[in-house]
Amino acid sequence: MKEKIKEYFSNFNFDLRKSHYSCWIDQKCTPDVICIIADCIINYLENDRNKEFTVKDIWNSDYSIDIIESIFRKPGVDSEASSNEYDKFFSQPIKLLAYSQVLSEEHSGHKNYYKLKNYDLLDYISIRDRNALDFLILYIEKVLKDSNLLEDFNIFFEVQTKESYLAIKQRYINFIKNNTDKNGSTEISRIFTKVINPLAFKFRKCGTENGRISNSAITYDMLLYNRLNWRDSEVAKPKNITRKEFEQYMDIKNDNILTYNVDKAKRRIKQFNDRYRDGLSEMKINGEYPSEKATQMHHIFPQNEYPTIANYLENIIALTPNQHYLEAHPDNNTQYINEDYQYLCVIAKVGDVKDYCDNIEKYDNIPLYDFKCMLFVLNTGYKTNEFDDIELYDFNKVYEKLREIG
Repeated sequence: MKEKIKEYFSNFNFDLRKSHYSCWIDQKCTPDVICIIADCIINYLENDRNKEFTVKDIWNSDYSIDIIESIFRKPGVDSEASSNEYDKFFSQPIKLLAYSQVLSEEHSGHKNYYKLKNYDLLDYISIRDRNALDFLILYIEKVLKDSNLLEDFNIFFEVQTKESYLAIKQRYINFIKNNTDKNGSTEISRIFTKVINPLAFKFRKCGTENGRISNSAITYDMLLYNRLNWRDSEVAKPKNITRKEFEQYMDIKNDNILTYNVDKAKRRIKQFNDRYRDGLSEMKINGEYPSEKATQMHHIFPQNEYPTIANYLENIIALTPNQHYLEAHPDNNTQYINEDYQYLCVIAKVGDVKDYCDNIEKYDNIPLYDFKCMLFVLNTGYKTNEFDDIELYDFNKVYEKLREIG
């Protein structure tokens, strides 16, 4: 998908010296917020992708209200005191999506009106925070390159000193002042964080923290609006990354975050299964798929034991009620996992991911499974690092490792 995003971006010039667009990125433009706002737009346009909308249309939708009030702990949208905050929370990511040509934007009267321009890209962003981050990094690089700024940032990533940090920060502040209507150094400095840190994360380099060069490489949690405060020391950590980077965006003190992400993942698996598999199970019985509809979206590695992969599509499999409550959880005991059946579910899911990767055109190129995410699920579920070194799309090696485990 990254190559498709690059190809799409190549059709446009994001040079800020020509557009003078000051809202190309802003303080609320974090991967988790962009992901959720994309999901809210997808939900709002569910029955009419050509529908025009305003920022308020999105934030006043029932779906958005439920999400934002619960997982981000924000006051009600009807609260006068929160109106300005809601406007920023929704409008800043939406303006980013417009400048990146995912949406179109037109100004009429005192309002901005938006329409969908690239559904596949918006859909991809809405799946998970990591997708939104991949998109965000490519977008930032494209804007900086077109604006003749990227090389200045690359110099900082090569020479990580206080002096080089101050140089790139001042270079960016001056550039924005000279080419857009933003002229406050403090505001631009805050937005500078949203520009440099995703790139620093990509390169595993220092970025900025508290207005200074960070003491260490920028980690994933530092990019998020809702910073994590949870650790699972039992989950296997991939090699060559820090524990902090490994920890996923999850806040156990707010179970609604987990619930939202899991529900979204289950909903997506069911929609995909209903559309492309006639709603049948992903698990065969005696070599045949049962005719009974697969209404149960089952966690292969249970949510209570493996919360870090609970919202991964690669960890959710569509089963019939009998398969779910008699095979996966014998005697309808959902606290017990049949490990033999779990292994069969793993094999079946890997097969489905392989089929998707091999035949994505058959599935209308819709974004769904990710090979690296599948490896992460397997590493986490089996508490191992054995899947770390597998080359992209080398499913034979995956099956080989699974045979060793099984």
